[in-house]
Parts: sequence; C-alpha cells; structure tokens
Amino acid sequence: MKNFAMHPKRAGRAGVQRRRAFSLMEVMIAIAILCVGTFAILDLISSSLANARRLQHPLVDGSAVIADDVATNKLIEGVTWGNMGDLLGKNYNEYKWTKEIREVQSNKLFQVDVIIQRTAGGKDAVARTTTLLYKPDSPPGSMDGGGLHP
Repeated sequence: MKNFAMHPKRAGRAGVQRRRAFSLMEVMIAIAILCVGTFAILDLISSSLANARRLQHPLVDGSAVIADDVATNKLIEGVTWGNMGDLLGKNYNEYKWTKEIREVQSNKLFQVDVIIQRTAGGKDAVARTTTLLYKPDSPPGSMDGGGLHP
C-alpha cells in the first residue's frame, strides 16, 4: 500500500500547498508603473497635437518681400508696406509687411529691413528680416547726396 502523505496530489486537503497572493507592495508598484506608462503616452499625444496645431499656421518670413528687390536692378530709399496675402496667397491675409530701404554705404550698398506683423494683432513683430544688396544702377541715395537738396 502506498503512502498518500508522500504524494500531495493524491492526499487531498492535507497535501495541498498554499497559493501565495500578491502583497500590497507589489500591487502598488504595478499601479505606479501603469501610471508612469499612461502619462508618458498622454504626453506624446499632447505634444503631437500641439505640433499639428502649429503646422496649421503658416510660417512667415520676409524673404518673399525681399525677393522683388533682389530681382530688380535699382533700389530707391524709402518705406513701403503691403499685405502678405497679395504676395503669398489667402492663407497669409492676416499678415502685413513693412519694408525700409536705405543706403548704408556710398558705393550703392543698400540695407533692406522687413518687419512682418499680424494685421489684427497689434504692433509686435512676427518676423524680422534684414539683408544687404549691392545695386550699382540705383539712383543716388542719402549717402551719395541724392536725398540732400542744396
């Protein structure tokens, strides 16, 4: 006859081993890991939504305004302004530009400053662009005595 105490599967209740449950510390660690993972995923979603929102607004700089001056042979000192929508299309209608051209050297070297602002936003500049252009065919500017009257 076999000894049932030696074989726990056959012994019934006497030989059943106790199953161990999760401790409170293990549960708390699992919840903490779950929370960290959840917040990391929410942060990624939030930053990707913010980037998508930024892409909906057009990027604005003064290069389109200066492009006309680069293509011409002559520059005339002065201040001009206009709407960016006229240059770049309807997506840019909420922006206006102001351009100042002035001679900075007596050898027909001109500085072109462009400031872009929101039409409804106030006087804060959205973008500023400055470039130097050499245009020897330009009429005399203020450095060459062109702006002075005897």
